[in-house]
Amino acid sequence: MPERLSIAALLLLCLALPAGLLAQEAGEKEAPPAPEAEAEAPEDAEEAVEEEVSNPAPDFRVKDVAGRERTLGEFKGRIVVLEWASHSCPYVKKHYDCNNMQSLQKSYTGKGVVWLTVCSSGPGRGGHMGPEVWAKVLEKLGASATATLLDEDGKLGHAYGAKKTPHFCIVDKRGSRVYEGAIDDKPRARKAAEIAEAKNYVRLALAALLEDKAPPVARTDAYG
Repeated sequence: MPERLSIAALLLLCLALPAGLLAQEAGEKEAPPAPEAEAEAPEDAEEAVEEEVSNPAPDFRVKDVAGRERTLGEFKGRIVVLEWASHSCPYVKKHYDCNNMQSLQKSYTGKGVVWLTVCSSGPGRGGHMGPEVWAKVLEKLGASATATLLDEDGKLGHAYGAKKTPHFCIVDKRGSRVYEGAIDDKPRARKAAEIAEAKNYVRLALAALLEDKAPPVARTDAYG
C-alpha cells in the first residue's frame, strides 16, 4: 500500500512541474517593462542659462519729449542704445557740433537699432529743458534718435549708473548690457578731424552686435 501511494505521488509531481514552469514563463512575458531612466540634464545647462541673463538691463517707464511713455520692454528682441545727454555739457556739445552723434544715430537706426537719448536732469539743474524746448533743440541739431526720454527724477540714470554725459549703455537682443561707458577714447579731442580719428567704442560695439558677435570692449570710463 505505501508503495502504491509513493508511485501516485510521483505521478502528481511530474504533472505539476511542467504546469509550474508554464505559469512562470507566462508571468515573465506578461510583466510590464521597467520604466526607462530619465535622461540627465547636461551639467552645463544651468551655466548656459546664467550666461544668457547675465548683466540684465533694468526695464524702465519714462516719458519722451512727445509725452509718450516708453519702456525697454517695447523694444524686446532689438539692439538698444541709451545715450545720456545734456546740451549744457561741453563734451556732449562737441559731438553734436561736429555732427558725430547725429551721424551715429542716423547710421544705426537705419540698420534697425533703437537709439534712446536720455536727459536725467531735473528742474533747476544744469541741462534741464522742457519738452517743447527739447523738441526745438533736436530739430535744430538734426538728431536722429528713436526717442528722447526725460528722466527728470533721475531713476533711469541711477538704475544704469549714468553719472556723466555723454554716457552710453548698449543692450543686446537678449536684454543684456554688453557695453557701458564712453563714446570714444579721446576726451580731449575738440576738432572734428580729431574726433573722427578716435576709437569709437559705440560704433565698434554696434558693428559687432549686428554681426551677432560680442563687442570687442565691454566697459570703459565715461568722460564728461
